[in-house]
Order: sequence, then C-alpha cells, then structure tokens
Amino acid sequence: MVTENFRGAILMVLSMALFAFEDMFVKLMTMGLPYAQVLAMVGGMGFLAFWASLLRRRRRFWTRQLLHPLLLLRNLGEVVGAIGFTVALALSELSSTSAILQALPLFIVLGAALFLGEPVGWRRCSAIAVGFAGVLLIVRPGFAGFQPVSLMALLAVVALVVRDLATRRIPDSIPSDQIAGSAFLAIMLGGLAMWAALGQPLARPGAVQLGQLAGCMVVGVGGYALLVAATRIGEASAIAPYRYSRLVFALILAFLVFDERPDLPTLLGAGLIVASGCYTMWREAALRRRRLREAGFVTAA
Repeated sequence: MVTENFRGAILMVLSMALFAFEDMFVKLMTMGLPYAQVLAMVGGMGFLAFWASLLRRRRRFWTRQLLHPLLLLRNLGEVVGAIGFTVALALSELSSTSAILQALPLFIVLGAALFLGEPVGWRRCSAIAVGFAGVLLIVRPGFAGFQPVSLMALLAVVALVVRDLATRRIPDSIPSDQIAGSAFLAIMLGGLAMWAALGQPLARPGAVQLGQLAGCMVVGVGGYALLVAATRIGEASAIAPYRYSRLVFALILAFLVFDERPDLPTLLGAGLIVASGCYTMWREAALRRRRLREAGFVTAA
C-alpha cells in the first residue's frame, strides 16, 4: 500500500532533482555571460512570474508591506545569499558548492538557538559541530586544496540563515507570492548593483543562453511546486531528510556535464554534512512527538 509519506518522499526527491538542474543551468549561463548579469536576469524573470501570479489573483504587489523591517531583512539575506551562491557556482565546482549549501539546515538550527532562543540540546549541538567539520573538510582553509571562492558558498549559507530566520517572524498578512516576488526583485537589483560595482561588460544573450534561462525558470518553478506539494502530502519529519537527495543529483550532474571528480575529503565532508543533518531532523521530530505526548495529543504506541 502506497502511503502519503511515500508519495511525499517521491515528490521531494523529484523537487530536489529539479533544483539541482536549476543550479546546473545557472552555472552553464555563467560560462557564457557575466555572473552579475545572470543574477539580474534570473531575478528579473522570477519577479515577473510572481508579479503575474499576484495580478492573476487580483492582488497588488506594490504595497506598504514591502517596507516591513523583517521583509527587508529577509530580502537582504536573499540577495547576499544569491550573490554568494552564484559567484561560487561561476568560479568553483558545482559539487563542492552544492555540498556546502547542504549545511544550511544545521546553521538554521544554530541560528534559531542563538537569536530566537529556541532550545537546542547537546545532541543537536554535537551534530552541528560534526556538520561544521564536514564544511571545513570541503573548504580546507590553510591547506593546499583551499579555494578562497568556496568562502562565497559559506557566505551564502550564513545569509540564507538570516533569510529563513526572518521568514519565521514575517506576519501572515503578507502573501507568500509577494514575499517571493520581492525577493526576486531584490536579487535583480543586487545583480545590477554588482554589475555596476565590478564594471563587468554586458553581453547579449544568444539562443543558447536564453534557452538555459528558460530551462532554469521552468525547473525552478517546477521544483518549487513539487516542494510545496510534498510538504502538504507527507509528514515533515518523514520527508525532510530527502532534501539531501539534491546533493546526489548535483554530484551526478557535476560529473556528467562539467566533468568534475570530487576528491575524497570533499566526499567525506559531504557525507558528514548529510549524516549530521539527517540526525538533527530525526532528533527534532522525536522531541516534537515527545512534547505532543506530554501535552496529551499523541498516545504512546
């Protein structure tokens, strides 16, 4: 019998596969266009898509809610994260950049403990430490294999933690499409600002780049839609670990498309990040079930 959690897991894996293809398209575009221009193009297309969604539902995008301090903080984190991730994709390997990005859930738990006062026990603290050790194995500061540009991926993780923590406190009165649309608008403006600051030349996209941009938007929107469907169908604790399948797809695409062959420390670091992340998710689910039992909402099996 096929359960809802099984369907949710399948949708989650498909969603992560599409997101891995999205990263691939971004890296391909940066091979033919300045990365600041790529960032602005992706941001502009995403903004138009969510603005059209609001118009279709006869809702306005330009409201005073766009000036909410938490939304501004979220968009700042989104911009810095997008810049860091795009630069890392453009100048580094897809495999190592994707592996570092997988540390995001661990850093969110740490950030929630430090800034939101959420309780985190020694087990999850230990898992975070293991995940951070995995990041260090990939980045390897001070060693011969160290690539300074990999710090941009780490910067992206820190910025995306700020984004996600701010999102938790944004009022429910602000529509999700408006939040997403403002984020893409901020990314477009951030890309234009980076282009002006770096003095990168503007390049006229050819048919190949326009096709890659279209592919990026299709798989990005598709991945987002499948992610929403997965979270609505399956239990969060059951399907969350399948988010790490994105790394598997990224490694496959890195090998097939870019001929990347991650070395042993990178693979070990990625393994530590995934293992510690899965343990953290399992631990959070166990604590949630215990709290529900203590409140009388769930009976012990």
